[in-house]
Amino acid sequence: MHYFCDMQNIEQYQKSFLNYLEDFAIDKQPNNLYAPINYILKLGGKRLRPVLTLMTAEVFGEEAKNAMNAALSVEVFHNFSLVHDDIMDEAPLRRGKKTVHEKWNLNTGILSGDAMLILAYQLFENYEPETFLALAKLFSKTALEVCEGQQYDIDFETRNDVTIPEYLKMIEYKTAVLVGAAMKMGAIVAKASAEDQNAIYDFGSYLGVAFQLQDDYLDAFGNPETFGKQVGGDILENKKTYLYLKTIELGSGIEKTSLVEKMSSKSISDNDKVESVKALFNNSGASEATQNAVKKYTNKAFKVLETLNISEDKKQLLRLFGEQLMNRRV
Repeated sequence: MHYFCDMQNIEQYQKSFLNYLEDFAIDKQPNNLYAPINYILKLGGKRLRPVLTLMTAEVFGEEAKNAMNAALSVEVFHNFSLVHDDIMDEAPLRRGKKTVHEKWNLNTGILSGDAMLILAYQLFENYEPETFLALAKLFSKTALEVCEGQQYDIDFETRNDVTIPEYLKMIEYKTAVLVGAAMKMGAIVAKASAEDQNAIYDFGSYLGVAFQLQDDYLDAFGNPETFGKQVGGDILENKKTYLYLKTIELGSGIEKTSLVEKMSSKSISDNDKVESVKALFNNSGASEATQNAVKKYTNKAFKVLETLNISEDKKQLLRLFGEQLMNRRV
């Protein structure tokens, strides 16, 4: 029964957030600056981060509606980073629809993205000075780390000596810090203690790492029916994911050589490449190691929960949310 309530809760947060987002639609000139912003913000997605901001505010005793602007800021920032990431990756599609720079053009993607970053900051102006300052400081630190994570990711593409600790740092900065920040913002709006603010940040950050490792795993082993992307996409793009790095670490000499050959081969079909690389992931023990790493980071997150000054049922709510996130197939 608890689980059902939790699911309903999350859908409730999503619904109220989407209503708020609808009202935020910017009907200003020049249209070519604001239309792309409205387009990307309405393109769907799970709205995971803003839901976390609202949920955390309520966990610490604040009404969700008072955290709406902070939640929207997180979502606007997240989508800004996607617009610019898509330009860097030359990606034609985002959530199955044309990316901003494809639908408009490159310059529009750059400029509308810039405007989104500024809008994200502007949303903090709805809070009193002390809260504004705390949100802005956290936001600046997080935004810079996301840029650092993106640069590490780019650097890793041309390196053959990436270590697992380096990879974990990259996903922490690129993905996990924003999940941690989304939760901490809810705590800041709720005026939670500094200890609780930092603890909920760690909780979100550990979950964010687990989420990304799970994503690496599902990219290779997910069900194409339910996983939103092409299964094996990372393999076809020669990405050095956790699965790849673990195979290099754990595999036999033959397995390592075979992996490097298969990943760089131009002569095998896509299907053969994906299947043979997946077999290497399995045989080397890398698949199992990746699933264990997901569990490890999820458990780290749950350990942090114990230190929070909130009621047991609130902790349970956060725990259920974490479990749902890790048992997903999408």
